[in-house]
Amino acid sequence: MEQVATARVIFGDTDAMGIAYYGNYLRWFEIGRVEYLRRKGMVYRDLTQRGIHLPVTRAEIRYLASARYDDALVIHAGIRDLKRASVSFAYRIERDDGTPLAEGSTTHAFTDDRGRIVRVPGGFPTDGD
Repeated sequence: MEQVATARVIFGDTDAMGIAYYGNYLRWFEIGRVEYLRRKGMVYRDLTQRGIHLPVTRAEIRYLASARYDDALVIHAGIRDLKRASVSFAYRIERDDGTPLAEGSTTHAFTDDRGRIVRVPGGFPTDGD
């Protein structure tokens, strides 16, 4: 996994105690995934314009510590597994002081505009790219 993005916990991301709502981690995972692909030369918008979509079929998160209002976050992402018609990404989110906050993964199917499963498109990066 490589560091691919940073984010800051805004007030709207938090509950009444100033702790980041747990669902926001999936949004931060998405930021990491999109930026990881961008760094590898694959712009997500270009995939969708080619009629290729990556719906999430599985998501896992292990929460390690709470992100709080105004924390600066460091997002790490990488490809964990690439198969004929799916890809799994791994993520780690840390506070900018290095405190681990969450780790997890998402698995995505490759589909066409009609939702039918398709093979990995040409040019899709692998973790070694």
